[in-house]
Amino acid sequence: MADPVRPTREEAEAAVRTLLSWAGDDPAREGLIDTPKRVAKAYADWFSGYAIDPDEYLARTFEEVAGYDELIVLRDIRFESHCEHHMAPIIGRAHVGYLPDGKVVGISKLARVVDAYARRLQVQEKMTAQIADCIQRVLQPRGVGVVIEASHGCMTTRGVHKRGVAMVTSKMMGGFRDDGRTRAEFLQFIGSPSRS
Repeated sequence: MADPVRPTREEAEAAVRTLLSWAGDDPAREGLIDTPKRVAKAYADWFSGYAIDPDEYLARTFEEVAGYDELIVLRDIRFESHCEHHMAPIIGRAHVGYLPDGKVVGISKLARVVDAYARRLQVQEKMTAQIADCIQRVLQPRGVGVVIEASHGCMTTRGVHKRGVAMVTSKMMGGFRDDGRTRAEFLQFIGSPSRS
């Protein structure tokens, strides 16, 4: 499928003005006059993941680890994303673990991979799989585990209006799927979902 033609910034701002009018307000009033510019700037930040190749974050690895081959876990990686169905916020945290096979990656790179996928229009299930698949594809570890827990604005601020609800998804690969002890150790490291 070909990439869609990207509208100009001016076209994006015009679309925001249309939405403001559709909502029943006057985009020319003082409080809204600069809103289209601010919204376009916010969208450039919120959806910056489309311009990033997450694989590149994991390309630089370290092999001088004294033979370390046990579980590596980075937990509580806070993220903000947006639902692809309503463009409502998804706010949560990701927990990422892997079993290295001779090489490790800088821990900030794991957080950057999470952000690269979060800063796209998403569904949580797909984001969970994308993060795990990226780590498995690039690092080729003996196993990968990803757990994401998040609150969805499309459920809390519209529709059923259920606050305090968290959705939890997971993707286990290799040793995390095949070895119950590894999976249990990972889940113990990250603690129970929805803890404060």
